[in-house]
Amino acid sequence: MLSVKSRGFLSQPIVGAMLLVSVITALPPASFAQQRPAVISGQLDTNYTLGGGDRIKVNVFEVPDYTGEYQIPPGGAINLPLIGSISLLGITTEDAAELIRKKYERFLKRPIISVNLLSPRPINIFVAGEVTRPGSYSLSLQGGAGQDPGVQYPTILSALTTAQGTTLSADVSQVEVFRKIGNTGEQRVVLNLKELIRTGQTTQDITLRDGDRIVVNRATSINLADVRNLSAASFAADISRPRTVAIIGEVNRPGSYLVTSGTTDTNAPGQTGGQGIAGLPTITRAIQQAGGITPQADLRNVTIRRLTRTGDPQSLTVNLMQLLQGDIDQDQIVQDGDTIFIATGTEINRAEATQLATTTLSPSRIQVGVVGEVKRPGPVDIIPNSSLNQALLAAGGFNDARASRGAVDLVRLNPDGSVTKRVVKIDLASGINEQTNPILRNNDVIIVSRNGATKTGDSIGTIINPIGGVLGIFRALFGF
Repeated sequence: MLSVKSRGFLSQPIVGAMLLVSVITALPPASFAQQRPAVISGQLDTNYTLGGGDRIKVNVFEVPDYTGEYQIPPGGAINLPLIGSISLLGITTEDAAELIRKKYERFLKRPIISVNLLSPRPINIFVAGEVTRPGSYSLSLQGGAGQDPGVQYPTILSALTTAQGTTLSADVSQVEVFRKIGNTGEQRVVLNLKELIRTGQTTQDITLRDGDRIVVNRATSINLADVRNLSAASFAADISRPRTVAIIGEVNRPGSYLVTSGTTDTNAPGQTGGQGIAGLPTITRAIQQAGGITPQADLRNVTIRRLTRTGDPQSLTVNLMQLLQGDIDQDQIVQDGDTIFIATGTEINRAEATQLATTTLSPSRIQVGVVGEVKRPGPVDIIPNSSLNQALLAAGGFNDARASRGAVDLVRLNPDGSVTKRVVKIDLASGINEQTNPILRNNDVIIVSRNGATKTGDSIGTIINPIGGVLGIFRALFGF
């Protein structure tokens, strides 16, 4: 039998083990894993908290030997006379003064302590989401420091500007700011910068603190007026920055273009008209650089496909016919990487085609070839949306004695590189229609064939002409 002393000796570790098991069982499983900080929504704490890199002055009233300046190291602890090491990490200057006062109470009678911030550390923040250059940034404070009212802390707008501005996919009414609260969690506030644009009130432009995280969310719904207004905001991406876009569909030169603001010389290669194109880097500017629209373009359904920072594409549909009626919001600013698609219209309205030919969306002139039996065969410059009959008249009309007036061949180079040829029956009295008087595209070729009598005569001529040439030589030599 075990003695009482022996039983007590054995029971202590057993009881301890049982208690440890009960504590572990009571704790949630995640207690042993690293936890994400709890997010608390509401007003952000705007007090400045001390950290590594701050330079401070600790004043001990009437004890100058204990007064001194200190550079707070990364760990946050400084060494003070008598009391030794004390951590000031993550607390305000007022709290630091109170903490130091309590420590000095052991050695001094009613100590009076003040802590002043002499030189604040740079503020390190992270900007994510719909900005031009997401990432980590170090921002400096301006002006005075500490209790000096002249100090200027960096704000949301300065952070967005440092990240080269918001993209056109941003929802600036949902800008989130996360601020750490010690090691236990973080605060979250949602800012509406759209209100700042609308009213000019700067209450949304809060000051930042070290470790803040800014997230600019992607817009889930698109308002064309809001997107255009955003492009003009001071915290948006630089409007003068060149951006590369692709434009496909019903334009004369589909492809990739570098779109800029300012003036583009239309005498440059691929341009016509000899005039400048001035303005912002918009859809219409991209269309002009792509040689203008074709007559088949459906301007009511122009689509912009835009990639976002989340990887999900954003799609905008604009109606450029409304732009021609004065709705400037339809002429959206393009963004680097945009793809613009101009669909093919199912029907051609003659009145609209005539109207579009006089706008900057169309090239000032297009060139077609008229060859064969016309009075002035060769290249012909015509205005956009001109019809086949107009091109024939521009070439002087049919060569009356030789032309076949019933039909012509229309040869077209398609955007995909293929070539099509079709017979078009001629009716000079008809208006624009696809069967007898289609609208022409740039580089179309019209071939006017010879009539039957001309073909026969030309065939006989190829036989007689060599003989006639020989007879002429004999006449010259022998005089008959």
